[in-house]
Amino acid sequence: MLRSTISSVFNKRATMATTTIPKTQKVILINDTGSYDVLKYQDHPVPSITDNELLVKNKYSGINFIESYFRKGIYPSEKPLILGRESSGTVVAKGNSVKDFDIGDKVAYLSGSAFAQYTKVDAAGKVVKLPKDANDETLKLYAAGLLQSLTALTFIDEAYNVKKGDFILNYAAAGGVGLILDQLLKERGAHTIAVVSTEEKLELAKKHGAEYGIISSKEDIVTRVKEITNNQGVDAAFDSIGKDTFETTISALKRKGTFVSYGNASGPVSPFPLTKLTGNIKILRPSLFSYIATSEEWKHYSREFVSLVSSGKLKINIGHVFPLSEYPKATQLLEERKTTGKLVLEIPQ
Repeated sequence: MLRSTISSVFNKRATMATTTIPKTQKVILINDTGSYDVLKYQDHPVPSITDNELLVKNKYSGINFIESYFRKGIYPSEKPLILGRESSGTVVAKGNSVKDFDIGDKVAYLSGSAFAQYTKVDAAGKVVKLPKDANDETLKLYAAGLLQSLTALTFIDEAYNVKKGDFILNYAAAGGVGLILDQLLKERGAHTIAVVSTEEKLELAKKHGAEYGIISSKEDIVTRVKEITNNQGVDAAFDSIGKDTFETTISALKRKGTFVSYGNASGPVSPFPLTKLTGNIKILRPSLFSYIATSEEWKHYSREFVSLVSSGKLKINIGHVFPLSEYPKATQLLEERKTTGKLVLEIPQ
């Protein structure tokens, strides 16, 4: 009965691929907040779509820190919640009002419920068509790079407009966003100071464009920044660590510098008095989605991303690919800072 009901909904509202769309799928979801044990790999209904939606059969999904924030309750959410924010795959059904996408199109998208075999996506939302010759390897790169590349591209334009000659402090410089920032900052002509935890990570950051390095487990960040910048401080800092580096980052900025706080890897920043912002420094907590809110903004940055990846100008460093079922293991490694590059989930077909 359930299969026939789903088929009836699809037939009335959507054009489907010739392959059979199942009634259930494998997903990663949470029913409660907590540690890794709340993550469940289980069956869940395949979503039905409306006239303006696509059904994407996912091939790869990118792993991001934000999922841990939902799992821990730092960000509230309704339950059950299927995790995941970005994927690449193939359109297998589309609503009858959809004009810009066809069955068989390869796409990458930003949307919830991406840690699943099938995800419904608003056709007018954050979904971009990929080159027709995209294969499994390139689909992996698009899934791995979409969210983090758009974060980096928008931040260096709009959170702080990076200029040639700027000194930029880049935390977690061997991580997903960090390695992309290393490349984009070098392309802008900036002097990137990479903050990492090991020699191995420093070597990787420099390979991707960082000019200077600080190993935080061995060196004092502020002291090294002052040495590198002739006691001036950095023009801007991209800080994804949060609580543990807040005071350090403020001290590392030059007069009229910009503090871009965009992560909570060590926990949220504690409340602080505005009097800490001496030297006319600016601090902001940017959100990617506020930079790509309009259709024009989304098209501009998503097409720039696809162009950079397809041309080979932007290298997406994939640290490891895990099967969907091993997401708990993957996120634990990520949260314990035992990874480099981007972690990716391969979705069972």
